[in-house]
Amino acid sequence: MTWTPTDHDIARWRLRTQALVAPHAASAGDVVEHLLAVQAENPAQSAWAVACRTTDPDARGLATLLDDGEVLRTHVLRPTWHYARAADIGWLLDLTAPRVRRTTLLGLRNLGFDEGAIDALAAVVLEALAASPDRTRDELASALAAAGHEPGGQALMMLLAELELRQLVVSGRPRDSVHTYARFDDRVPAPRRLDRDEALAEVVRRYVAGHGPATVADLVYWATLTVGDVRRGLDAVQHDLASFDHDGRTFWHAPDQEPPPRRAGAPSAHLLQILDEVYRGYQDSRMVIDAAGVVPRAREASTGLALVDAQMAAAMKRTVTPRRVRFTLTPYDGRPLTDSELTALEQAAARYGAFLGTDAEVVVG
Repeated sequence: MTWTPTDHDIARWRLRTQALVAPHAASAGDVVEHLLAVQAENPAQSAWAVACRTTDPDARGLATLLDDGEVLRTHVLRPTWHYARAADIGWLLDLTAPRVRRTTLLGLRNLGFDEGAIDALAAVVLEALAASPDRTRDELASALAAAGHEPGGQALMMLLAELELRQLVVSGRPRDSVHTYARFDDRVPAPRRLDRDEALAEVVRRYVAGHGPATVADLVYWATLTVGDVRRGLDAVQHDLASFDHDGRTFWHAPDQEPPPRRAGAPSAHLLQILDEVYRGYQDSRMVIDAAGVVPRAREASTGLALVDAQMAAAMKRTVTPRRVRFTLTPYDGRPLTDSELTALEQAAARYGAFLGTDAEVVVG
């Protein structure tokens, strides 16, 4: 490292690492593989999170992968949904599920379900999916009710997450854009397995390649691992990585990832959900995208991000109607958007609108 990076430099660097600026990924599958996992709590918005990182954003790319089972939407890494490739889901769950299951099991116990009750419910779900895969949550609720079980909405969500983490169920083929479930063994007949040391090394290497520069604490959060686990994985691969110190922390990156020039990449503006990997993919150093410190730290910034030159320029709310998609922007700290910022954000809105196949408009609140 021949220069001293700033927060803004690191934020720009991450845009390029994550393919949010050119060069973009060739396909949706390449995006998921490169990032290793992409948070997917909201399917409609996470579809854009994947597509906007490709050369030619098209919703059909990810949809085809989900239909074919090459990419799965399931609970992994943290107690929420992520997209991950079928080639990675087995070892990722082996590595991260034990700690995540503390959350699902505690939730089920608090709702009155012990291990015996969970096993009984699991047997009904698996029998239903064996008879007819690709069932929606409502259809599985009906199957459970027919067998004399009615766990209720919150308990059913927790149950299905727990079964995903146990590698019993996983996402099936979406039906009319509705999430479905199938048996894990049917969708992933030959999961890739790694021993724990191999998995720790792999998750460090892949996370850094897709999210770097990043810190140990960033990965601890992202994968629900312990600091000791991450350092153990880092010890195995650090000779293949590069690092620099900034603000009292060590940032790791792939050695072939050179720092970007101190200017915006293309495109220069992005309209992204708060769950996007550029924000949710970190915790320790997340706010390098607010180098000026204008965003309140007491709570989540907003439901969406309006980034210009890798910095949070405004809170964003997306509203989709039959005729258009509207992006309502609220600049931070009362600072009005400049003409160049507004132009860049209007261009970002137009890209998003083209992806949805509708007109787009930007409203500054």
